[in-house]
Amino acid sequence: MANSNYEYVKSFEVEDRLMPSTWIVVRIDGCHFHRFSEDHEFDKPNDERALNLMNSCAMAMLEEFPDIVFAYGVSDEYSFILKKTSQLYERRASKILSLTVSFFSSVYGFMWKEFFPNKKLKYPPYFDGRVVCYPSAKILQDYLAWRQVDCHINNQYNTCFWALVKSGKSKMEAHNLLKGTQTQEKNELLFQQFSINYNTLPAMFRKGSCVFKDKQTSVQEVSLVLDPLTTGKGRRYCEVQRGW
Repeated sequence: MANSNYEYVKSFEVEDRLMPSTWIVVRIDGCHFHRFSEDHEFDKPNDERALNLMNSCAMAMLEEFPDIVFAYGVSDEYSFILKKTSQLYERRASKILSLTVSFFSSVYGFMWKEFFPNKKLKYPPYFDGRVVCYPSAKILQDYLAWRQVDCHINNQYNTCFWALVKSGKSKMEAHNLLKGTQTQEKNELLFQQFSINYNTLPAMFRKGSCVFKDKQTSVQEVSLVLDPLTTGKGRRYCEVQRGW
């Protein structure tokens, strides 16, 4: 930028470089997606097409931003982990966040027809995001465990809720029946009333999905297999579903 009498306005810009030598996590979340999913008639409690669309957007993210080493997603949310040594955009938080969120949103709309060929977008989907730094692998693992526990709690509740609604209960009746119930009680409700064994439902619904780069640096989409009720000491492993 050429020097001018107006260049002083740059002094109002806030320095937003992220802490060095820390894991950078960008979490992207659908904005008003409860309404969006209803307006576009997503299957309840899980729409496999919508989840696979999110997974494909995540895979595109790893191709576009090489510093992303791992991603975990559930529902309309995805977390992207950048390596500790990343110097992407000089670690400027505003730059990293704005570009990753805008790219993800653009890919979602661009790839919509691939997963919903017979359903027209009624209005543009968009996402919000946040960026957080984590100093150690232990804290990063706890972050991922937190997001997966949240996945389990929400999905188990929604599976029960929509089973009750589809059986004829009103939404308020379903909510009242589930109020205060624990994990085992929900499992028993599903099995006894609907012959659903929760533990046999697709892992993508119960535990979420992750995307990473293998040794050949090609992007892999996987289903993260981890008992969401275990602590950080629980055994973690992945089952590859599809390579790209």
